[in-house]
Amino acid sequence: MYLENIYSPADVKKLSFGELNELSCEIRTFLLQKLSKHGGHFGPNFGMVEATIALHYVFDSPNDKIVFDVSHQSYVHKMLTGRKDAFIYPNRYDEVSGYSEPQESEHDFFVIGHTSTSVSLASGLAKGRDLNGENENIIAVIGDGSLSGGEAFEALDYVAELGTNMIIIINDNQMSIAENHGGLYRNLQELRESNGKCECNFFRAMGLDYMYVAEGNNVETLVKAFSAVKDISHPIVVHINTLKGKGYKPAEKDKEAYHWRAPFNTETGKLKEDYGDVEDYADITARYLLEKMQEDRRIVGITSGTPTVMGFTLDRRQKAGKQFVDVGIAEEHAVALASGIAANGGKPVYGVYSTFIQRAYDQLSQDLCINNNPAVLLIFWGSLSSMNDVTHLCFFDIPLISNIPNMVYLAPTCKEEYLAMLEWSIRQNEHPVAIRVPAMEVIFCNEPVDTDYSELNRYKVVHRGSKVAVVALGSFFGLGQSVISLLKEKTGIDATLINPRYITGVDNELMDRLKTDHQLVITLEDGVLDGGFGEKIARHYAATDMKVLNYGASKKFVDRYDVQELLRANRLTDEQIVEDIRKIGNFAQIVQ
Repeated sequence: MYLENIYSPADVKKLSFGELNELSCEIRTFLLQKLSKHGGHFGPNFGMVEATIALHYVFDSPNDKIVFDVSHQSYVHKMLTGRKDAFIYPNRYDEVSGYSEPQESEHDFFVIGHTSTSVSLASGLAKGRDLNGENENIIAVIGDGSLSGGEAFEALDYVAELGTNMIIIINDNQMSIAENHGGLYRNLQELRESNGKCECNFFRAMGLDYMYVAEGNNVETLVKAFSAVKDISHPIVVHINTLKGKGYKPAEKDKEAYHWRAPFNTETGKLKEDYGDVEDYADITARYLLEKMQEDRRIVGITSGTPTVMGFTLDRRQKAGKQFVDVGIAEEHAVALASGIAANGGKPVYGVYSTFIQRAYDQLSQDLCINNNPAVLLIFWGSLSSMNDVTHLCFFDIPLISNIPNMVYLAPTCKEEYLAMLEWSIRQNEHPVAIRVPAMEVIFCNEPVDTDYSELNRYKVVHRGSKVAVVALGSFFGLGQSVISLLKEKTGIDATLINPRYITGVDNELMDRLKTDHQLVITLEDGVLDGGFGEKIARHYAATDMKVLNYGASKKFVDRYDVQELLRANRLTDEQIVEDIRKIGNFAQIVQ
């Protein structure tokens, strides 16, 4: 077996083309073995096997520096740079991350998990090289889907002027996560169909040299192409045509489903965990919006390259037609587009993962909230319990969104409340509204919920007690219920439970009323504490005798964490919170 003897790129260079092809097959075998058991980015890595082998055959990493965009296609790179055991042996699967990681290897230069960044980062490496009078090759690898991101365009615009060695590998597999959208992709198609010779050429128009490689999954062809551009004196784009998911028929056929794949049966391609007809908030959202679209032609769903975040599978996208828009991987444009639609009488609903809305902060502030346009944003997976890679953390959205003037950020606790808030947010015309979609299994309130949220920052008292008040936000409402139950069991205190619903403001009247018969207020939020919801409550009581304990996550970047360990580390269990209540200085006064 060849892969077992690959300890560094130097070992790749010793192989013949026939042996490199055998190595490609071995790599796919071990990728299939690991990903079917462990899960991970499937299609991007299967499509880049030959290209990655050719890169390490031709270039001299780590002296020559390779930067992978998003880096979810870097598994093969890791296998060839001393980390193969994490893909061969099941007991070592967790030794590497799913993205490039400098702490793992000198062959990785950045921690990267968001898209459209590689050309910018690599151009910085190139500029640093030039400033130091050095001469290594700088290579940026970027997929065609990532080209739809604004940062990629900005970087290409800069690189043309850089004027020195910079090699940009465009991995064109005709896919983003789902299908590509945007005018750029018509030109990529023309380039493929003309073997790179059509007169209209986006990259040449940007001032870049250009080479096309039709056989992007042919090692020998790629080696020849990369050898031709090695040590080049100016920026060049090498456009390679690849097949996403190559080597595994189910992935070649259903590229969207196999972009990232949970553990599955290799014989059938079916997921090992059968979710069946289990309802989730993405499915709830899509069914609701499709029904509303039929009633009101002004309603339009918007996604930035992740349509299934809001449940819009291919069949649903086709059913929605022009009332569903995929802008590509362009969160900034999505927010501004939504603002413009709302300004001209439309009803835009933009669904996005918490980790990706960070990319559009300026548009949230400048294009949307300053103009106070009534667009609707659905923030999915905002929680300590969702994605746990350091590049995809989903618990910074509360400080980011809730502190922008004019924004109304809502936190439903159950399905009924979520749908009521969504209905109101689409119907109203006064505010930009964001909803932090519950990041948990679907919970049913089984009781009436408010349908009008026009009177802002009015919290809901779910249970009226005394002495201690627990203000439990959104998906931590269940934790709040557990806390008051355990507190009563341990101390006899019948605590008040409050569903605040609004993240963006304080119910001053209710908070002031609590001062008459409460001595302690507890806030619970499923996110980072600094700049978050709880601090607003603490600030309200700052000049009073009320004690306030804020519970949430500390401001840290954490990677591949165990959720329960993270919750315990931040004292986010009902036992720990009740223990803290019992230990505070005035507990004796509270229980009297």
